[in-house]
Amino acid sequence: MKIPSKRLKNGFEMPVFGIGTWRMGGRFERDPSNDDDADIQAIKNAIDLGITHIDTAERYAEGYAETLVGRAIGGTDRKKLFIVSKVAPYNLTYDGIIAAAKRSLERLQTDYLDLYLIHAPNPGIPIKESVSAMDYLADQGMVRSIGLSNFNPSRFEEAQSHARHKIIANQVHYNLIFREIEREGVLDYCQNNDVMLIAWRPVEKGALTGKGIKLLDDISQKYRKTQAQIAINWLASQPNVVTLSKMRNIDHLRENLGGIGWTMDGSDIERLRKEFPGQKYVSDAVPLI
Repeated sequence: MKIPSKRLKNGFEMPVFGIGTWRMGGRFERDPSNDDDADIQAIKNAIDLGITHIDTAERYAEGYAETLVGRAIGGTDRKKLFIVSKVAPYNLTYDGIIAAAKRSLERLQTDYLDLYLIHAPNPGIPIKESVSAMDYLADQGMVRSIGLSNFNPSRFEEAQSHARHKIIANQVHYNLIFREIEREGVLDYCQNNDVMLIAWRPVEKGALTGKGIKLLDDISQKYRKTQAQIAINWLASQPNVVTLSKMRNIDHLRENLGGIGWTMDGSDIERLRKEFPGQKYVSDAVPLI
């Protein structure tokens, strides 16, 4: 399957759907009992089925998730992949970011990242210093584009005011249940300022994959899609929004791929936005700062 992509007015382009690697290799620390082969195979399966966007971070399993990605993509044409990694909040000094990026590249066994994100704000380090390092990485060709993660609009705008390069993405927790992104104006900001919103947890750890929510069930029946496919498509159908999901199980992967390549009617997008029950307005994982 060829994964569709979205293109911003500034020329930045990325796939509408990708695979995440959180908890591959461990959580924040490496897990010696982790089934590395299963994680590597999951990434290889994703690539075989057409996924090119692979998302990781130095915080995932103390960098070991990046190592697993590096092992998984060996033998794949690097130019066909879109690799994203993130620098941890504790490494946001000028020298810290540059050193972190070099370590990530080494673990990933590549000489550039398609997109490099500041994983979350660190109020203890001036954002001007951080984005200066991000600019340097872009100037050197170590990263193709720069972005942020878990930033509210005011902090995003402040970061952009100090950056020479366009900050083209904000990766955030957004799905049918968690709507902090709408309430805090992140979605509007991205759509109005030519920024890509990368939504993680599109099916909210499985909460959006089964029957029992009448509105979701009705729309699933209308489009002859599963609930998970509707949840993913609801994100991908919105302007400037792409999404990603961790998928170890190949059946889960195939099902999720059925959520892209088609567009939901605008009326159904808005119905789900306004009428979906049990909406929550602060992330239970990483609230915006």
